[in-house]
Amino acid sequence: MSSIAVRPARIRRDGRWLRVVSPVALVLVWQIASASGALAPELLAAPATVLRTAWDLLAAGTLQHAIGVSLGRAAVGFVLGAAAGIGLAVVAGLSRIGEYLVDPPVQMLRTVPFYGLIPLLILWFGIGEPPKIVLVAFGVAIPLYLNTFAGIRGVDPKLAELARVQQLGRFALIGHLVLPGALPQTLVGLRQSLGVAWLALIVAEQVNADAGIGYLINDAREFLRTDIIVVGLLVYGLLGLLTDALVRLIERRALRWRREFPTR
Repeated sequence: MSSIAVRPARIRRDGRWLRVVSPVALVLVWQIASASGALAPELLAAPATVLRTAWDLLAAGTLQHAIGVSLGRAAVGFVLGAAAGIGLAVVAGLSRIGEYLVDPPVQMLRTVPFYGLIPLLILWFGIGEPPKIVLVAFGVAIPLYLNTFAGIRGVDPKLAELARVQQLGRFALIGHLVLPGALPQTLVGLRQSLGVAWLALIVAEQVNADAGIGYLINDAREFLRTDIIVVGLLVYGLLGLLTDALVRLIERRALRWRREFPTR
């Protein structure tokens, strides 16, 4: 019985290398199609060209500067959006009146597309950095609000009874029982909001930007530089993967107390 149980786990570990087969195959097909002329460089640059362009941008310092600008926008927007999303979720989750006041407008706003907000944000904040940061904050706040609210409302009611028996105050109840109980769902919202943050940043940096990864992509589009466009998209994807891995690390550390939560 033990050997049967161990065998699938061993197969899963040994078969992890299979995950790279399809991406490598796609890149090879892409390179062959470009080299044979079946794929014109005006439509999509070859992988070798993309690598050379990435190296040239790094050597010139252009890519590092663009990444720094984009990371700064994403960080400020994320902090503002996370504070708004979690704060509103706490107000709505802990109070029925708060839910009636907060939840309806948030539910309406979550259906509004990013592009629909751009004209208003430009009118309100101009064409500088504020509209870009607000757009990222908006994208971050909604998933965090929805998941944190669901996490708070999903806390076991027996914990409230336990708090009353232990004569815990309202703030102690929130700090020691409600928020820790809602933490798993909040971390799910954190992963979602980080993904949406990069999507919002892509949209924001396409509008009146003079620096950043989106500016590189938009400028490259004017000159049909598909190699630079692909480099920018790859950077967005890598940043998304890195932030997602960071949240996974936080999950493993913060949810170590859950027996059923995998620590490996």
